[in-house]
Parts: sequence; C-alpha cells; structure tokens
Amino acid sequence: MKIKTKKMTYEQVLALPNKAHKDPVRPSKALAALIRLLAKGELKQVGFHYEEEGMERLGKEEPCLILMNHSSFIDLKIAETVMKGRPLQIVCTSDGFVGKEWLMRHIGCIPTQKFVSAPSLVKDMIHCVKTLGTSILLYPEASYSFDGTATPLPESLGKCLKVLKVPVVMIETFGAFARDPLYNGLRLRNVPVSAKVTYLLSPEEIQEKKVFELNAILKERFSFDYFKWQKEQGIRITEDFRAIGLERVLYKCPNCMAEGQTKGEGTTLLCQACGKKWELTPLGEMQALPGNTNTESWQESAAEEEQTEFSHIPDWYAWQRSQVREEIEKGTYQLDIPVDISILKDTKAIYQIGEGRLVHHKDGFTLTGGDGKLHYCQSPKASYSLYADYFWYELGDIICIGDAKTLYYCFPKEANIPVAKTRLATEEMYQL
Repeated sequence: MKIKTKKMTYEQVLALPNKAHKDPVRPSKALAALIRLLAKGELKQVGFHYEEEGMERLGKEEPCLILMNHSSFIDLKIAETVMKGRPLQIVCTSDGFVGKEWLMRHIGCIPTQKFVSAPSLVKDMIHCVKTLGTSILLYPEASYSFDGTATPLPESLGKCLKVLKVPVVMIETFGAFARDPLYNGLRLRNVPVSAKVTYLLSPEEIQEKKVFELNAILKERFSFDYFKWQKEQGIRITEDFRAIGLERVLYKCPNCMAEGQTKGEGTTLLCQACGKKWELTPLGEMQALPGNTNTESWQESAAEEEQTEFSHIPDWYAWQRSQVREEIEKGTYQLDIPVDISILKDTKAIYQIGEGRLVHHKDGFTLTGGDGKLHYCQSPKASYSLYADYFWYELGDIICIGDAKTLYYCFPKEANIPVAKTRLATEEMYQL
C-alpha cells in the first residue's frame, strides 16, 4: 500500500490550514458488505474459523467497544466478519486518511494520531455509541507488535471504558502475526488463522470496578506471545524468506554487542560485525549455526560460538530493552541522525520538506530542519510509546513524533538505524 506524497517547503506547509475536525458518520452497510466479500478469499485460504464466549450477553442492537490485538492487515477483515451485521466505527491512524478521506469516513473510520494525546477521540467515540448507536473497533496497542508479544496499553484506557458505559468485547487472533509479521515486509506465510470473540465486561461490571482494576484486566487479556504459541501449536513455517528483515527486530548482536550490524536473509540472521549466524527454525526459534564467528577469540571460544544466546525471539528483544534501559540510566543513550522529513498537516498528502536532523536522549526528541526554520522538541513525558514503523507505505522505516496539530515522519538517511531501539528507549524513558 502506498500513500500520496508532495514536495513542499516547510514554510509552505506551515501556511496550510489545519485540518478541521469532523464528527464520525454512520458506516455504509454496502461498504461493510464489500469488505466482507473481499475478505472471503483470504480468510478461506487461511482456513479461518472463530469461537465465541459469552456473546449471548450482548444485545443484537446494543453498541459495544470491541478491543482487538493488532497483528497484521488481516485484522480488519476478521473483525468485519465476526461482527457481521453490527455497524462498526474503526479507530485508525490519521495518515490512513491521506488521499481517501471520503472512503475512510464512510467505511466508519475515526482518525487519530498514534501515541498523541487526543481528547477529541473520546468525544468522537461518545458520539458514535450515544448518537449514532454504533459499535467501536479499537486496537488499544495502537501499533503492530514487533516481536510477537503485547505492546504497552495506554493508562487512559480504563477511564475510557468508564466514560463510554457500553459492554466491552475482545477479539483475539491466532496465527495472524505468524502469517504476516511486520518485519518480514508483507511476505505472507502459509499459516492457519483463527480468532476468539469474548464478552469481556458489562456496563455494570465496568461501573463497579476502579480504573486501575479495569486496566489490570485489560493488561492481563492483552498478554500474549505468538512465537511461543507457534511452537506450542507445532506450526511449521517453511518459507525460505522467513528471516528477511529480522534485523529490524533483532538489531543487537548478543555475541559481540554490535548494533545495526545484523542482517536477515533467507532463513538466517547474520551479524556482519563478528560473523555469527543464527537460523530461524520452522518452529520460530533461533538456533546458532556452527563455524561462523570471525572474532579474534574464535579459537578460544570454539565451544561457545555455537551457543544460542536467545532461542526465543521475545527473550532476545527483552534483552535489547534491558540494554537500552541501562544506557538511559548511565546517561549514554543517544540517537543523533540525519533524516528526511515528511509532515502530516491534512488529508490531501504527506508533505516532504527535505532533510533535517533528529536527536533523542534523556531530555526527549529534538527535530530540526526546514532550512533552519523547523525546531520541534518533545518531552519524554509526552507519550508512553512511539509511532515507529517498518517500510512505512513502502517509503522506508520511520520514527514519527509530533502533536495533535502536526506529525513529523522522520526517515533515517543512514542504513542500519534500528527504529525499534528508539521505540524501546521512548517507552523506558517514560517509565523512568
């Protein structure tokens, strides 16, 4: 999927009017039916089926909040299929509206900025359930999982449940991540996909619980590990491209500690700094391959060089997080890179304004560019996570920062800049 772009100067973009807020409109039944029709082929191909739990408690015409884990683009097709006949308003990223605002609004989409405080979103959701009488589909993680485990949920989610006062339903998918992990560049694998639809909370149960109790319930329900699931289910992924792009997730070598030197090709991950290589097995585990280390201590550590430091990808990713946190605590963490900058100001295009520089350290982000006219700073307290993405709309890996008025999409100009590390650093700074 691509996005409309347009080259402009920063001053020209500044002169554009800010996009006006529009109330959500009731979704088109015809478009919803078309989505389900278009989804049939892919869902049949993956042998899709689902089960329900407690859904008899939900009235046929009763609006609800549907919370769904976010694994891949198939998620929307699943939601429209399992909630057939129930008009859905879909909370989605505002850049999805670029070049197709009318279509997105009539599908029922509500635009919002990822990881940006947006009080208007809550008002839009209230408008949907109270005025339009429609249900809301929300991906509370806001971004696809990088490592197949849950990403942080916003602390405001429990408050949102209190405000909406509607039943909460959860859709959990199985196999969607393994079929199309974000790092693998839209290369689809032959994996069965299923889902479970659960009536999670009634309005009465929401009312009687405190916000922290609601958040605890949601955190527990959004705790999953899809690489573990793959192994337990015996799902074998035999495609010969399964490790392509894996360096986007596993960017740091646990053997020599080099960063940005790993490279996923075919079914293996290679550290170009020390030569160590791992295979991504058909069951989704990492296995060190023998005889491939070129460090000076190779002969002394011949027995060790076949050691698999982390067979489980989420463990490797969690280790990287701990390494980032240690850097932050020591005051040594810093990102300082040249970037190409694009700006989202309205839904007509993404405006490319040229080169700039992005700096990230303990005081947050600083972005400069626009021939010296752009200077944007963002505190570590601004957000609990970061909009970082791989091969964003086929343009490249991005780090996105900004506020409710303007978003800045930063494309690293240098190769091997791990945007995953920047997301981890953002989350750890917020926690600290």
